[in-house]
Amino acid sequence: MAGFVKFEATVEHFMSKVHDLLGTGGTIDAVKVYLSNTAPDVATDAVKADMAEFAGGTGYTAGGASVTPVGTRSGGTYTLAGTDIVWTASDADWVAFRYAVLYNDTPTSPADPLLGYWDYGSALTLGNGETFTLDFGASILTLA
Repeated sequence: MAGFVKFEATVEHFMSKVHDLLGTGGTIDAVKVYLSNTAPDVATDAVKADMAEFAGGTGYTAGGASVTPVGTRSGGTYTLAGTDIVWTASDADWVAFRYAVLYNDTPTSPADPLLGYWDYGSALTLGNGETFTLDFGASILTLA
């Protein structure tokens, strides 16, 4: 899998309590991943509206897919884990995408703050019946 890159605003959002990724408020925030073919700008992109979602195709839901996050802390290290995501193109080929973008779907101010993204290095397309799997391995991200 491509390496995770965080947006600069993510640090500010953590420090200003925008994210509850441990569930300390009762439930953990809803985290999603959407696909994009727009190059991210880590310095200025802060919310989902700043980075266009790709046009999609049959088998892709606008807004992306839920991660089912699990946040844990051990000492001074936080780890966010979640379920892998599998998209399948159906009925037709998909348009190109290059980036998988992680965002928090719960906050309303700011709405849909971005966390980070994975860059696959070049545009990817799925043919009818093909799948794309976002495999997080042991964790989505770790903050130490």
